[in-house]
Amino acid sequence: MFFRPRGSYGREPPGVNPAPAAGVWWTKTGLDPAAARRSRVRAMPELAGRVAEEFEARIREHEESWLSTLAVRSYETRGRVFEEDECRVRTPFQRDRDRILHSKAFRRLKGKTQVFIDPSGDHFRTRMTHTLETTAIARGVARALRLNEDLTEAIGLGHDMGHTPFGHVGEEALGECLRERFGLGFHHNEQSLRIAESLNLTWEARDGILKHTGPEEPETLEGKIIRIVDRVAYINHDIDDAIRHRILRAKDLPREEIELLGPSGSRRIDTLVHDLVESSEAAGDIVQSEEIGAAMLSLRSFMFERVYLGPHTEDEHARAVDTVRKIFEYLAARRDPPEEIVDYLSGMTDRFALKYASTL
Repeated sequence: MFFRPRGSYGREPPGVNPAPAAGVWWTKTGLDPAAARRSRVRAMPELAGRVAEEFEARIREHEESWLSTLAVRSYETRGRVFEEDECRVRTPFQRDRDRILHSKAFRRLKGKTQVFIDPSGDHFRTRMTHTLETTAIARGVARALRLNEDLTEAIGLGHDMGHTPFGHVGEEALGECLRERFGLGFHHNEQSLRIAESLNLTWEARDGILKHTGPEEPETLEGKIIRIVDRVAYINHDIDDAIRHRILRAKDLPREEIELLGPSGSRRIDTLVHDLVESSEAAGDIVQSEEIGAAMLSLRSFMFERVYLGPHTEDEHARAVDTVRKIFEYLAARRDPPEEIVDYLSGMTDRFALKYASTL
């Protein structure tokens, strides 16, 4: 179900109150604070109007002088699902960002697994901290390459909005349930797109969100940044969490890859970002060098073998699968439509899903 978002803030009111007559702020004892405050309130719409009238022109001028010719211009978007009046003091991509930040789907990311199910420690990553780390790294890459930072930020913040509880195990479990019962499948990037459409985001943001994973590459360079940086972020922060959880020791990490990329998470991210920026600038596309890209993929394979699918995960994975299946079967037996089941179940946090399943 799509909705047409409310009108943007920053619009002019029907009329603007005139400025107060000279001397109205003053009394025999000096400044009248209440009168001054009322005057400021009356005057603000007029000031906001002047800023808004110049805002788009200033942004266009800045982007023409600063951005790469390969960057997406903020006011050259292919548009939204539903036409609407744009905000006069935010670009379309800034507005996308704000809609994501204020959405319930984004807020629920704080309670969804990154690697460890409903972790009790304060310092383990969640789906939200992963999203924030990905976005911060990607925005730095976009700035270095003179690409559109606001579009990059919107894609980064929105790319995992549709993720299930319990990480990729939850995603696979929900997909399997849908195939068995309805002949359908589930991919979190497609669910993220569904949410992005409900928020009426721009085409460029929706394209980057959908294609941050899967067989197709984004059509914008800003979207391609998120596709690579998503891996840069999760590989390195998952190593940190695995060591904190005592699943790995630093000396267990593959030697050649660590010698090339760096001994710490911050050094590895720094190496990967510098390589991404320099390689992309030379290629006119978003690419890694062959050596660094291969090392990152090798480290990713190591993490799948030792952490994501390692023997220590069997009990947690079984708990996650049982929880998803129990909730799914209950909703399906209640004859809820598949789309409603997907929306409800994929939107759950780990803790809510565990509690909900315990009541069935």
